[in-house]
Amino acid sequence: MALKRKKSAKKRVKRKVVKRRVAKKRAPPKRRALKKRAAPKRRALKKKPAALKPKEKGKVVGIVTHYFPHVRAGVIKLKAPLAVGDMIKVKGHTTDFTQAVSSMQIDRVPIKQGKKGQEIGLLVDSRARQHDVVYKVK
Repeated sequence: MALKRKKSAKKRVKRKVVKRRVAKKRAPPKRRALKKRAAPKRRALKKKPAALKPKEKGKVVGIVTHYFPHVRAGVIKLKAPLAVGDMIKVKGHTTDFTQAVSSMQIDRVPIKQGKKGQEIGLLVDSRARQHDVVYKVK
């Protein structure tokens, strides 16, 4: 007996054709005539009276570089001389107070006067923050 072999036929896979809908082009919208508006009037700036100008703060003495909350002392880098008994104002983003200089130190040694360029320790009445500016008030 002779074996008959069947021819292996490749099956073809039929793909479904998807028809895409093409959007119809719409006519551009009709342009309406715009009404011209009158230009807005400019108001003249009012000058502030001289009484409302900011007050003079005084001469810049230094900048706060550090603050020690337990001993309520601040480290100040001096830009001008400062002595015990001078009135100072400490002004910053959230700080604003005035006081008399009661105690100054350099390396834990009490001093009467600080010179330009020195970093001194200063006893302060209120909290002082880094980068606060210290002014000498008359």
